Amino acid sequence: MTADQDNHGPAGRPRSEEARQAVLNAVDDLLVEIGYAAMTMKNIAERAQVSRQTVYRWWSTKAEILFEACAEDATDELAIVPSGVTVTDIAAYLSALIEFLSRSPSGIAYRALVGEAQHSKEVAALLATSDILLNSAIEVLEGLTDSSRRTASPETAARLIAPVFYWIFSGKDPKALVATALADIFVNECPAA
Repeated sequence: MTADQDNHGPAGRPRSEEARQAVLNAVDDLLVEIGYAAMTMKNIAERAQVSRQTVYRWWSTKAEILFEACAEDATDELAIVPSGVTVTDIAAYLSALIEFLSRSPSGIAYRALVGEAQHSKEVAALLATSDILLNSAIEVLEGLTDSSRRTASPETAARLIAPVFYWIFSGKDPKALVATALADIFVNECPAA
């Protein structure tokens, strides 16, 4: 097995990392260009320059591909470098979250999947396997180090992301969100651990 075949799909077949990345990039590009509804496994394969058989070997649906692409990118895009100051770290995370949900191709993919999950039990079940936003918020809360550290529970993490999530998903202008103001509110209203 070569170094670029160290990942395996569901059937245990070797997966070329180059082909995998091409498919993940293709799904991001197509989402921006033509939207979720118009995207097909065929045009994903064509854009990635791989066979449809290759795509279907690793993923059953376009939602699975999109979810993998946005989950992978979200890990990087929502990570922050801790400063040691709670309000600063929370503001940095909220800035990253605003950017992710409003401008990032991966965030756009996530929003498309959340929208589709309202009509598709399969997509809803897929999103339930791993909560990208909640997990990233928990990671930030766990990384807080000063004396005003917040509990890193799912409930606290949900309180952190909820204002940004609601604002952007309801179609309001993300430029009106001020991460430092949201961080101050969160720190003042959410009890420390």
